[in-house]
Parts: sequence; C-alpha cells; structure tokens
Amino acid sequence: MPIDLRQVAAISGMSGLYRVVKPTRTGVIVESLEENPKNLVAQARHRMSLLDEISIYTTDEEGTVPLAEVFDLMHQKYGDELPISDKPESEDYKNLLADVLPEYDEERVYVSDMKKLVNWYYIVKDYVGFTENKEAEATATESETEEGKEEQA
Repeated sequence: MPIDLRQVAAISGMSGLYRVVKPTRTGVIVESLEENPKNLVAQARHRMSLLDEISIYTTDEEGTVPLAEVFDLMHQKYGDELPISDKPESEDYKNLLADVLPEYDEERVYVSDMKKLVNWYYIVKDYVGFTENKEAEATATESETEEGKEEQA
C-alpha cells in the first residue's frame, strides 16, 4: 500500500484530520494535522473513523476500493495539484473522481464525499506524505541503473 492511513482519523463534527497519538481511559488522544497541531481527547461520544477503514463504493466485483488506493491513484495521475478550481462545481468533483476511478458507484458516492476526498487528499499529502511510493520509485531507479551497468560490462 502506498500510504499508511492506520493512525489517521476523521472525527464526526470536527473539520480536518487527526493523527491518533495514544489511547486513554475515556477516549483517544489525537493531534490535528495542520500547520499548528493541537492535541485533544476524542471521547467515546465522538464518532471517529480511521482512514485506513474507509473505502469508495465501486460497481465492479470488489464493490469498494480502499481510500489509500484512491489517494495513490490521485497522486500518480496528478501529483501535488489536483485539477480542481478554487470554487469547483459538483461536476468538477464528479469528473475528477471518474477520471481517477472510472468504476466508482455514482449512486452511492455523493458530491459531499468527493469534497471530503479532495480536502483529505491535500491534508494527507502535506502532513502524512507518500513516502513509500517515493521509496519504491528510488528502488526501481536503482535496479534500472544496476541493469544498465550489467549490460555495459
């Protein structure tokens, strides 16, 4: 998997994403993923979803695609800047998702979900990163270089 989302959570009623720091007796200590991070306790009454457990509905046999894979597809296709304007229309979000994941289920994936997907993508890109993907690219480049050396020898 290109990105580790096991410790990244979305909390219902709170904007942004949070990194799970450690559990407490009454909840979980989380740190906001923003320029000036803040620690707070998410209690049992807060609905918290780990991004690792979230998937996008599709119309293929699998039925869903994990969010980490969708982020990876977005990163591979667009890199750091998604083709979304400053004030995007609903169609812009639909076109983006259809471009990245053509088999997404249009009836069960709402525009509000797509807006979260774009917002979360930017937060994950800035504060979690796609490090494993970069390591895989470096390994591929090294093996290509070694192959070239072997051919020359």
